[in-house]
Amino acid sequence: MKNAIFKDKIQDIMKNNLLFLFSILLLMISCKEEKHTELIVDKSIINKQVVQDSNEYDLIKTNCYACHNPNSASHDNLIAPPMAAIKKRYLRLYDTKESFVGAVSKWTLNPSEDNAIMRGAVMEFNVMPKQNFKKEDVKKIATYIFENKLEEPEWFGGHERGMHRGNQKGMGRGMGRRN
Repeated sequence: MKNAIFKDKIQDIMKNNLLFLFSILLLMISCKEEKHTELIVDKSIINKQVVQDSNEYDLIKTNCYACHNPNSASHDNLIAPPMAAIKKRYLRLYDTKESFVGAVSKWTLNPSEDNAIMRGAVMEFNVMPKQNFKKEDVKKIATYIFENKLEEPEWFGGHERGMHRGNQKGMGRGMGRRN
């Protein structure tokens, strides 16, 4: 009988140890997943704040915001799409910094209807007039756009949802040109 009691106690200890080991294993696995999630969150911190104390931001304010105004009262007050819309559209096709900066720079230095990727914007606002920008300034601006959150007009989120309706395509195909 002593053997049976001793055997039962050993089994209880083993069960408790297994439960303890299983709990530690679960804790370790969940901690690893927690850290992985944290890394993803840390990467997403990029593009969360508008950095306004940089030379690149000054270049955007001086060279871009006259037409791509982030503070317009409504879509009807624009002469060009907001920079936030441009960023969203280019990121769909160019998801690396190098490709994004190259594509935005190419368009900005030589805008034409043939190489436009924002067809709705071209139909709505016409082709951006060719500007006399320095190539290095355009690359700095494009890099800033890629790396930072941009100011958006208050109405922009609703407009985006209405224009794209979740299908990632603009509704500009049927729109007439502004004069």
